[in-house]
Amino acid sequence: MKIVQTSNAPAAIGPYCQGIVVNNLFYSSGQIPLTAEGVMVEGDVKAQTHQVFKNLAAVLEEAGASLETVVKATVFIKNMDEFAQVNEVYGEYFSTHKPARSCVEVARLPKDALVEIEVIALVK
Repeated sequence: MKIVQTSNAPAAIGPYCQGIVVNNLFYSSGQIPLTAEGVMVEGDVKAQTHQVFKNLAAVLEEAGASLETVVKATVFIKNMDEFAQVNEVYGEYFSTHKPARSCVEVARLPKDALVEIEVIALVK
């Protein structure tokens, strides 16, 4: 078991790690639209989703994985009416490679984020 930690993504804001590798699989913690410095990204759900992917790419890289090796993504959104906007940004990062995915609307996310995404990926 290996704990994943990078300064290129926001530090955990609670008693958890950015991600963990077990048996060549990387499990990320949910990433919200915080910058690596811990500042919430201003703007709409699309701007926030781009930041979430920036964070995911950083923790995946640190784990020895990438967006191309993601096998499952779970998307949490505050408002299902924004699903199309989130999906548009999501499709920019998963265009040819399309992992399995779940998407759920939630009442509230940490720091009142509009979107949070967690992934499971194969480590190269």
